[in-house]
Amino acid sequence: MEAYFRHFVVTGLERNLPLHLNTVGYHHHQEPISREEGFPCFHWLHTVQGSGVFTVNGRTEKLSVNQGILLRPDVPHSYRAETPVWSVWYLTFGGTLASSITSAFDLQHMRPIGWEEDAPLTGIHREFAEKCRFSFDLAGINGALEVFTFLVRLRQFGRVNGQPSLSSRHERLTPVYRAIEKQYADPGLGLDRLAAVLSVSPQHLNALFRKNWGLSPYQYLLRFRIQKAKELLLSEPQRPVKEIARAVGFRETSHFIRMFRKVSGVTPNHFRRQYGQ
Repeated sequence: MEAYFRHFVVTGLERNLPLHLNTVGYHHHQEPISREEGFPCFHWLHTVQGSGVFTVNGRTEKLSVNQGILLRPDVPHSYRAETPVWSVWYLTFGGTLASSITSAFDLQHMRPIGWEEDAPLTGIHREFAEKCRFSFDLAGINGALEVFTFLVRLRQFGRVNGQPSLSSRHERLTPVYRAIEKQYADPGLGLDRLAAVLSVSPQHLNALFRKNWGLSPYQYLLRFRIQKAKELLLSEPQRPVKEIARAVGFRETSHFIRMFRKVSGVTPNHFRRQYGQ
């Protein structure tokens, strides 16, 4: 495919956006680059064809097909082709919340990030080629949306050091999610039964949930039950709280009210009065 490059003028108003797109492009033959002062904004670059070597923070990393690297602003770096043809796609961005968002997504900086061949990131250079070709408006709010969508994809499908991606980890837990969806009303549903769904130990399931959600399986189940209770409180305004508690898997109404308040900050009756209209 043909090379392309778009630069977007960032106005004073757009600099106040959480994210804004600065440049996007595709080079079929990437020339050697050395930036002793770094790049003034966040810089992503990944290999489409061939391979290259990227030097940053005293380390030299190889970037093969479907591997990229995300740089923070003003970090000295250099890169060059390792093969006769090194085709790359790149995107640069900034914004008032760019640092916070990349940190919240737990995106690795200055380390190679890879993905599977069938992940959406594989064809993103062609996707942006079409947008640039047909003069899509990629500045301002639209550019912010493009950057955010890209970062979400990187969070979902990116892998560091060969670890499974977030999407694949969630895929592994899908049978547990389905079990909770079907059996949440059963007060006997607990860690042992959920672990049995995956044929793993309760300790291993607990570790998987904490890695994916930052929550234990019990906390996830509790929040799921509370969410179902909220739906019933609003859809069935005359139904007693005691019945709703049993319907979502709580044996005791007092325990349900206590947990509802802990998760939501208000009692079930308060929630119903506040949002029932």
